[in-house]
Amino acid sequence: MLAIFSKGLVNPPQELQSPASLTSSMKPKLPFEILNGFVSSNPTNAFSMRFGSSASLAYVPPHNPSSTYKRLFSGVDEMHCIFMGNLNNLCSLLRQYGLSRGTNEAMFIIEAYRTLRDRGPYPPHQVLNHIEGSYGFVIYDAKARTVFAAVSADGGVELFWGVAADGSVAVSDDLKVIKESCAKSFAPFPAGCMFYSEQGLMSFEHPKSQMKAMPRIDSEGVMCGANFMADVQSRISGSSGGGSGRGMPRVGSEANWALRGSKA
Repeated sequence: MLAIFSKGLVNPPQELQSPASLTSSMKPKLPFEILNGFVSSNPTNAFSMRFGSSASLAYVPPHNPSSTYKRLFSGVDEMHCIFMGNLNNLCSLLRQYGLSRGTNEAMFIIEAYRTLRDRGPYPPHQVLNHIEGSYGFVIYDAKARTVFAAVSADGGVELFWGVAADGSVAVSDDLKVIKESCAKSFAPFPAGCMFYSEQGLMSFEHPKSQMKAMPRIDSEGVMCGANFMADVQSRISGSSGGGSGRGMPRVGSEANWALRGSKA
């Protein structure tokens, strides 16, 4: 899978961008080059969508349908989700959300996101803490122009992210794609963490803790992006009762959820 989001729509931690990308023999690519390369490398079964200059999503169905982990793409009401992995408690989650048995993991993630966006009086990390399994997903809400991504705490599914030539952010489960696209400015997306474009990167395991960047050194001894982890000894300023500062803003509602997002 591949997701690309323009600079401004997504502002990653500054430590993700390595100065070594400017002097590396392999230069970072522009978004259209990254997308075209991904699609051309899977000419018979790649599917892609572009949302003007703001975002691009690309998806390749699994080569082995009986694989342990699912690979799914779903879109509902301008919300699009690429999902990889398995949710162990999907049946109970569907009952909790009042969804039909035929709802797959990607569709459930969209509906959980919709609930957070439109009705939820609680911060996003609480929903993720109720999900059991190994997973990684990226949601692009074209109507609200927001991005929501997460990787399960067990690290069973890996995503990688990096910074393209124009400052756009690329996300993929294919490390080779990210390396070739972002030169030295890339890193694994941290397990047990979520990224929301209006809030930034945070740990849903330790939502009160600040995120800490640890320099990554590649085989050539060059700084290559950063690994991010929750600093459990720290505390986000203004955090109280299980919040993370700001919640996901509500769409189609007069209520200002952002003012309530820090309360559990």
